[in-house]
Amino acid sequence: MAEQTFNERVIEQYRATGGAVTMLYEDSTLVLVTMRGARSGREITLPLEFIEWDGVLHLFATKSGAPTNPSWYYNLLANPDVTVEHGRETFAARARLLEADERDRMWRRLVELKPRFGEYEQKTDRAFPVFALDRV
Repeated sequence: MAEQTFNERVIEQYRATGGAVTMLYEDSTLVLVTMRGARSGREITLPLEFIEWDGVLHLFATKSGAPTNPSWYYNLLANPDVTVEHGRETFAARARLLEADERDRMWRRLVELKPRFGEYEQKTDRAFPVFALDRV
């Protein structure tokens, strides 16, 4: 059997514990998002960092400050209907890319809650896309 990737180990621990993952940053909050690949059309499940605001989960396409967006950003643009595992709850959602002011407000909230994300801004000139996961 092939060795598990880091993401596969995170997903396995997440599902076994209802969301308690111990192999990440102390302030990490994760959801599992199952989406369809933009090019492959395959179903992909990824552990993604989020914050919850007013009952809505928000995702941040930082790629740790890389100059390009993560592949899941393009997946959500092409196929916004997803399945979300939040703790022991699973629900259908539609990913909505936030525009200007709303994006900026959510980004500031993320940096207030998790200052390490502010360091990513120093690595690139791009504004990090933010998605809201609206329940359907």
